[in-house]
Amino acid sequence: MKLFDDLHAFLWNDPATNNANTYLIDGPKRILIDPGHAHLFGAVRARLEALTLSPSDLDLVIVTHAHPDHMEALQFFSGTPTLTAFPKQELESMRADPARYSGLFGPAPFEPEILLQGGRLQVGDRVFEIYPTPGHSPGSICIYWPDKRALFSGDVVFRQGVGRTDLPGGSSEELRESILQLKRLEVEYLLPGHGDIVQGGEAVRRNFEEIESYWFALL
Repeated sequence: MKLFDDLHAFLWNDPATNNANTYLIDGPKRILIDPGHAHLFGAVRARLEALTLSPSDLDLVIVTHAHPDHMEALQFFSGTPTLTAFPKQELESMRADPARYSGLFGPAPFEPEILLQGGRLQVGDRVFEIYPTPGHSPGSICIYWPDKRALFSGDVVFRQGVGRTDLPGGSSEELRESILQLKRLEVEYLLPGHGDIVQGGEAVRRNFEEIESYWFALL
């Protein structure tokens, strides 16, 4: 799905198999967000090929958090010129519990070139804002593209839903605070890690308000 000239959404619509939505920011520097499961990366590869691109054409892969359905396919970029950007807090959590992540990236050790914390990220002539958003996982980040008012929300907030907090490192209190932080942004495109995109500023605002009024009581 092409949302605008520089952004393509590879939405995962198969309810029988869990995998993340993947997003491609095209242009002089090509960025892939959340490559997904390794065994399901063929779907991403096929959509890249439909755009006459291959994984080797990508300059940067960004991962929003350290769950296999978002990051496992990073193994296909090991040993290539493509750089990997990964949340610093998530990497620290992974290193504190190595058995849980054993084998996830194949035989090569996982050493991302860029560690993400809160603040500005510039890739070529594009500027993004990185927001630490713990709750679903301890070091989850969201990526805001101010020029497009686009928010890549990972598994923090969805269309009519929020990320689960019952996995290791999850926190309902932190997730509520993270969502309230994101609610303050001017967003025209809410681009979640699963499910449908929310488009239009008013629709995004209503989505945040519905989440706050319904889901916050359940967290």
